[in-house]
Amino acid sequence: MSQGPLMPKATAVWLVENTSLSFEQIADFCKLHPLEVKGIADGEVAAGIKGMDPITSGQLTREEIEKAQSNPNYHLKMAESRVKLPEQKRIKKGPRYTPVSRRHDRPNAILWLVRNHPELKDAQIMRLVGTTKTTIQQVRDRTHWNSATLSPMDPVTLGLCSQIDLDFEVQRAAKDRPHVEVPETGGTLMPAEISTAEPERSEPFADMSRPKPVKEEVIDVNSVFAKLKQLKRSDDEDDE
Repeated sequence: MSQGPLMPKATAVWLVENTSLSFEQIADFCKLHPLEVKGIADGEVAAGIKGMDPITSGQLTREEIEKAQSNPNYHLKMAESRVKLPEQKRIKKGPRYTPVSRRHDRPNAILWLVRNHPELKDAQIMRLVGTTKTTIQQVRDRTHWNSATLSPMDPVTLGLCSQIDLDFEVQRAAKDRPHVEVPETGGTLMPAEISTAEPERSEPFADMSRPKPVKEEVIDVNSVFAKLKQLKRSDDEDDE
């Protein structure tokens, strides 16, 4: 995909006002939508934008515009730049720069990282705090010259790194750790019948001194209703 002009809308305004190019040709060259170019022609879009001449800026030639005006299907091509900019070389990122006023806080930040995130490697701590591997080892082994007065402090609070960088390094270290399978406990809540029931007593030798529980008599419902009916009949006979 070719790169569009530096100021696409301003270039489109100039092309609409000074050429007879179609909306599609202008939209294709300026990387705009044809309806947006139509809105520019109607005065609904880019009303306060001043047109920029692409010929003066060296982005188009008159011959290219005339060729496109004579052929509606022709696509405008950007003119080659006369000024060639040198390619920028990628510079490798060095160690993080730490302000002088914050450098005395680095051992405290290292101690905080070692205690709260032991999964972090030395290289990750070096990227976050901008320290050396020797200092990290001294803080770990408590052989640092100021280890007696060191107190763990969050490097984000100290301004040594951002929270995004810290979270990124922690997540990266978590991916490198081996996966530990958590055993399934399968614990569930017990139903109320079981939790409220009295525990069963397993007594191999029964206490004979205790009285045996009396069994409740089974009541025959039919006989009870038969007696009630007989009583009702006797009451009715007495009333007569």
